[in-house]
Amino acid sequence: MSELANKWHDLLARLRREQEQIRLGGGTQAIARQHEKGRLTARERIRLLCDAESEGEQAAPAFVELGLWAGWNMYSEWGGAPAGGVITGIGLVRGRPCMIIANDATVKAGSFFPITTKKVLRAQRIAWQNRLPLIYLVDSAGVFLPLQDEVFPDEDDFGRIFRNNAVLSAAGIPQLAAIMGNCVAGGGYLPVLCDVLLMTEGSGLYLAGPALVKAAIGQQVSHEELGGAAMHARISGTIDFRESDDKSCIARLRDLVAQLPEPPRVDASNSHQPQRPPEDLYQLVDPMGVREYDVREALACIVDDGSFQEYKAEYGPTIVCGWATLGGQRVGIVANQRRRCRDAHGQLQYGGVIYGDSANKAARFVMACNQLGVPIIFFQDVNGFMVGREAEQSGIIRAGAKLVNVISNSRVPKITVIMGGSFGAGNYALCGKAFDPRFIFAWPSARYAVMGAQQAASTLLEITLAGLRREGRNLEAEELAALRDRIRAAYEEQTDVRYAAARLWVDDILAPADTRRTLIFALHIVSRVPYSDTDFKTGVLQV
Repeated sequence: MSELANKWHDLLARLRREQEQIRLGGGTQAIARQHEKGRLTARERIRLLCDAESEGEQAAPAFVELGLWAGWNMYSEWGGAPAGGVITGIGLVRGRPCMIIANDATVKAGSFFPITTKKVLRAQRIAWQNRLPLIYLVDSAGVFLPLQDEVFPDEDDFGRIFRNNAVLSAAGIPQLAAIMGNCVAGGGYLPVLCDVLLMTEGSGLYLAGPALVKAAIGQQVSHEELGGAAMHARISGTIDFRESDDKSCIARLRDLVAQLPEPPRVDASNSHQPQRPPEDLYQLVDPMGVREYDVREALACIVDDGSFQEYKAEYGPTIVCGWATLGGQRVGIVANQRRRCRDAHGQLQYGGVIYGDSANKAARFVMACNQLGVPIIFFQDVNGFMVGREAEQSGIIRAGAKLVNVISNSRVPKITVIMGGSFGAGNYALCGKAFDPRFIFAWPSARYAVMGAQQAASTLLEITLAGLRREGRNLEAEELAALRDRIRAAYEEQTDVRYAAARLWVDDILAPADTRRTLIFALHIVSRVPYSDTDFKTGVLQV
């Protein structure tokens, strides 16, 4: 095994261990308590709901989890919120891809932390953009009260979920909900705003529980009388199906989903294996971002063999653009070149840096993809835009603004893969999270920040030292070195891709060798709504 492959092996092994821990949710004791109530855990419910896993590259995975790392290393003062206390992802149910949102009752009884809300909103957005039916497996105690001020009132907080329920319904996107535990307070609106509502025996649906009702109006009432499944089936008429337990409820859900229209078929007859095995990525790309590599060789591990047609191959060399097929599906590709190049004038250009010519090329290519109606995949490994006198005088800001403009107004589906660096305006110009990619994935080697750690540490150190000088303090050499190390360590912690994934800046962290299969799946999903019916317009372009 090569030195690079060894680095990847160690990095991926650590990642898998952490993923296994996250998937335990609230831990083995909390799982046991859920079972004692006669209920399945959220992950057990999803496994029953989804079809069996099928074989083959073109076979869609039974369940693709999104947002697994949500809440990682967050809320430690409250015991943490593994996976954000809710599991989201796209699952195949009777052959139909559906967005599944399942509260994890092993994590604080499925309460909503701020990141829980953000994760549900992201899942609803993906469903909206790709016209995916939604299935909600509800088992939640509602808002996590100690953090209610960060969950409750704003336009991207708890209430937005219910607003989205109504908007999705008006758009004709099916929504099915199954109450399989608690469903209390404002959270009760979510299932009732869905098209079809199921409920299991022993579950509760009410705006206020028995204790709160007694405190508020002095009424003594039982759980079942107030909001049990029998009451809602026979008296209030709120639910459509009453089920005896989780298994029968999930079987009913599968039957109901089978009544939905068949998904559109994707023609993969022209699919070919890549020129190089996906595992070769571990021999090409340095997970530490130190060594140069030719991005064309990396793409040869991902796209169909012989399909890549490079656009303006001799111009703007630090960004590689071209058309290809991936699993037989047409795509446009915009990728950072990570080796040093020379422009048409023989000037050296550094890999991972966006120059004026490469920005102009990428902007023109994005426009061409919109003209042809071809989805675009962005492969980011970018340090940012070129700086300095020559770059500024050549109009680097103008070229960058043009690229940002066309990506902002692009109407074809966009998917982003962050392979390495994603720094500063380079993140924006190559379709970072703020620019509405349908999906955004990252490799474990990805690094997110406004600038690289070395530059940032130097800048922050100068700011800190200036403040100390104003106070009349001067540091000794050892103190200065210790301060520099602390600043750099703190900054590097924030550039870690897990830090980004914890805050849902990316949808999933992929092993590089899984990139091709994941992208084929993502292209199947975005092809449901391949092209907006809105005309492509860029607005004013600086030229």
